[in-house]
Amino acid sequence: MAFSFFKKNKGKEEKSSSASSKYFDLVVKNIIQETKDAITIEFNQPENKINYKSGQFLSLITEVDGKEVRRAYSLCSSPFVDEDLAVTVKRVDKGLMSNWLPDNLNVGDTMKVMEPMGVFTTDYDPSRKRHLIMFAGGSGITPMMSLIKSMLNQEPDSIASLIYCNRDIDSIIFKKEFDKMQTDFEGRLHVIHILDDAPMNWQGHSGLLNYEMLVKIFERIPSWGIENTTYLMCGPEGMMKNVDNLLAEQKIPKDRIFKESFVAGTIDKESKKPAVEGEIIAREVTVIYDGDEHKFMVEPENSILETALDKGIDLPYSCQSGLCTACRGKCLSGKVKLDEEEGLSESELAEGYVLTCVGHPLTDDVVIEIG
Repeated sequence: MAFSFFKKNKGKEEKSSSASSKYFDLVVKNIIQETKDAITIEFNQPENKINYKSGQFLSLITEVDGKEVRRAYSLCSSPFVDEDLAVTVKRVDKGLMSNWLPDNLNVGDTMKVMEPMGVFTTDYDPSRKRHLIMFAGGSGITPMMSLIKSMLNQEPDSIASLIYCNRDIDSIIFKKEFDKMQTDFEGRLHVIHILDDAPMNWQGHSGLLNYEMLVKIFERIPSWGIENTTYLMCGPEGMMKNVDNLLAEQKIPKDRIFKESFVAGTIDKESKKPAVEGEIIAREVTVIYDGDEHKFMVEPENSILETALDKGIDLPYSCQSGLCTACRGKCLSGKVKLDEEEGLSESELAEGYVLTCVGHPLTDDVVIEIG
C-alpha cells in the first residue's frame, strides 16, 4: 500500500536487456558484507538513469541450476542521497536466490533486473512536518533505510523513530550507518534496538518484541498527534501481528498504518481466505499488456501468470506468491479468484486490482489490463 500521506555474466556496460525498457542489465559495482549472512549489492546506474522511489524493490533475475529465477529485493539506497542502486540480501534457509547471490556474485558481473516496482512509498515535501514510527525486523530494515535517508534529506522538519528487532548484536544490518545517522541528524532519528539474545552489557531491550515491551517503547517515543504520525512495519509475521495489536489498542486509525511483507502470512490464515463465488474451471482469459492483447485458456490447476509464461507471453512478475505486486493488473470485466490477497490494499481490491500469479478466472469474460 502506498503511503503517500498527502499516500554470471561479465560486462562493463549497462544496456537494455530486451526491447522493453522494463528490463536492464546492471553491472555490480560493489558488494558489502553487512553481517555474517547479509550482503549489500551496489549496481552502477546505467547511462539512461533508472528512476525509482524510496521503498520500492528491484527484481533480480539469474539462472540457477539451468532455470531462470526471479526474486524481489527492496532498495536500501535513496534516489536523493545515493549515486547508485543498492539492495540488501540476507541468506534464508533453503533460499534459492538468497544463497546463490552471496556465493556466486562478484564485482564486475552483470545482472538482469526488472524495473523498480512497489507501492510501499511516499512523496517528499520540504515544507512537510511529520513523524514516521517504523518497526522493522531482520532484513525488513531494507526499505526503511531507503525511506529514512530520503526523509532526512528532503524534509528538514520531519523525524523518524525506528524500532529494529534482531537475533543478536552481530546480526544488526546497517548498525554503523544508523549510529552515524543518529549523530549527524541528532534529534531527528531515534533508533531503538531489540535483541532476542543480548550480551551481558546490553543496555537496551532484549527478548521477543511483545505487547508489554511495545507499551514501554511507546512511552519513549515523541507524540506528534495522529494527523502528523504514520506507522510503518516490515518484518516477521509475528512481530507485525504484535505491533498491529498494540496500534489497535492505542486506537490508531488503519489508514495511518502501512505494511510491507516479504513472505506470505500464516497467522489466522483460514479465517482470511477470500470468499469464492463461482467455479474454478478451464476458462479463457484476455490480458492486455504493453498495448498487446493476449487470449488464452487457463486450466484450474494453474494461475493466470503460469499459463501466460508457459505460452511465451512475457508478463511482469517476481515473487509468484502474491506479495510483491509486480504482476498486478486491473480486472476490467469478469471475476478473478485470488489464492492470496495480502499484497493488495482494501482500496486496490475495491478498484478491481488482481494479482495474476495467484489469480484464477471465475467467469468467462475476464479481461485484465497490466501496466
